Amino acid sequence: MILLSRNSADTGLRIFNSIQHHQLDIGRAAFTRGESTHPYISAFGAHLFLSAEPDDVRKALEAGFAAATILPSVSIPSTGRDKPLQLRIAFDGDAVLFSDEAERIYKQDGLDAFHSNEAMTTKRPLPGGPFKNFLAMLHRIQLDYSEDTSPIRTALITARGAPAHERVIRTLRAWSIRIDEALFLGGKDKGEFLKAFGADIFFDDQQKHCESARQHVATGHVPHGVANE
Repeated sequence: MILLSRNSADTGLRIFNSIQHHQLDIGRAAFTRGESTHPYISAFGAHLFLSAEPDDVRKALEAGFAAATILPSVSIPSTGRDKPLQLRIAFDGDAVLFSDEAERIYKQDGLDAFHSNEAMTTKRPLPGGPFKNFLAMLHRIQLDYSEDTSPIRTALITARGAPAHERVIRTLRAWSIRIDEALFLGGKDKGEFLKAFGADIFFDDQQKHCESARQHVATGHVPHGVANE
């Protein structure tokens, strides 16, 4: 974990004191004194950029990094999880893990056109979205553990429903990426499902889904794709 801050090094001293107080494992930082922090993502070799500054997030996405704007959230501790120390990360599909190719058709031509396109392209993998490489990195970490001992669990939580599920499953298979849980909600509200999964953080491109999600879990808005144009 790396801290990228628009504070100056002088004001950043308080931040480091807080890091030490809370015993967080953060030893690297960049303080830019008001300048954008996104140029240092690549230099540090980071895979994910999280910020409360939407402009920095957009610039990071344009540079090819997984990035999201962290929203004010009501964080409710998970209860009853069999592995409380496991990090659980949930993703939306279109415009997050995948490109917004299919979502554009839905936005422009409606649900029937979307289903027709998905039926015709079932066996053609979707192009990758801004979080594909981050998911692949998580998968590589998971491969170092058995499924029972993995410190990370992932979930796809998408508004898609059958029969539009098949192309998604085939796409992940083509990428050779395992996702632990896949929920095809057919348009149902995502918040309760995220709570049931016990997500520690969720990423979605659509503000309406983020509003629902942030009532239950930490949520990152991904300002990418047709829904954000």
